[in-house]
Amino acid sequence: MGKVRFATIGTSGICERFCDALVQVEGAELVGCYSRSAEKAKAFGEPRGAEVFFDDLNELAASDAVDAVYIASPNSLHAVQAMAMVEGSKHVLVEKAFASNEAEARGVFGAAEKRCVVAMEAMRNLHTPGFCAVERAMTELGQVRLADFCFSKVTSRIAKFRAGERVNIFDPRMAAGALMDIGIYCVAPAVALFGAPERVAAVGCTGEVPDSEEGDPCAKIDLSGVIALGYADKSVSLTYGKLSDDHIACQVQGEQATLVFDEVSCPSNLRIYDHIDKGMVYRAVSGECREVPSSTPENDMVCEIEDFVAAIGGSGAEKRFRDITLATLAVMDEARRQMGVVFPADLE
Repeated sequence: MGKVRFATIGTSGICERFCDALVQVEGAELVGCYSRSAEKAKAFGEPRGAEVFFDDLNELAASDAVDAVYIASPNSLHAVQAMAMVEGSKHVLVEKAFASNEAEARGVFGAAEKRCVVAMEAMRNLHTPGFCAVERAMTELGQVRLADFCFSKVTSRIAKFRAGERVNIFDPRMAAGALMDIGIYCVAPAVALFGAPERVAAVGCTGEVPDSEEGDPCAKIDLSGVIALGYADKSVSLTYGKLSDDHIACQVQGEQATLVFDEVSCPSNLRIYDHIDKGMVYRAVSGECREVPSSTPENDMVCEIEDFVAAIGGSGAEKRFRDITLATLAVMDEARRQMGVVFPADLE
């Protein structure tokens, strides 16, 4: 297989970071860019080595110069644009969240299977060496009973939202909100490690979207929240938000040991504490901390691109990540339902 020729949809900061990572991946290259403005597409892509530019999605989908498309548009456009590319027999790497909801995602994955192309979510943290180290360390914990994943950080755009401005990241019509933007970094690893949960319970801090018309079903958005995932043999707690900063580590508690690590969005600083039975004491007692080695590239998007290119080459990795994406979206669909957050795609 020759180099996979990529085009991008989007010109945002995440797309810039993707292009920076792409040049570090052997077997891949940037050849094209799409924007609603051809001039903007050229201004973004030409300095990065792109040679073909599009302001028409159908032309991009039909282009013989492109093998794969990275989609970094607003969430509400992901499924529609991915479907157009898949129908043009293009592989698609779709920025998280893959789609507005599980139903949209199933449609894209089904079309990709029929067209024999790879569709994968760019769920960055699942592809890093740090998360692979977390997965390996699970075998040292014994029966897992509890897990806690957290990711919260204050967004500068909350001031605009509070001032009455309609902001994309807090707009249900963009399929946005704190869960879709940042909570997904907690949900996806939980699903990847433990599978789809049997029960989902969610509570959140929500806000009314500015300029919403009376009776609009898409008038509420989540700003932070807690999701409990119930399994037959374990419980998992997920905490996320865009109103405050968290400074605590994540942990997976097993009967034999506890795994602790920093930054669920890019797992690092992994360490294991073995359980020591000291009888009746009123605090946890552990042995010495054992560090779990791992290292991640400075631009960790390299990892997801490498896995995507390998899937195009026949690794089969996309099947597992597809299942994780669908189960993750199912959890988020239910959490949003309980919080009263509705996207236009939910009404179709």
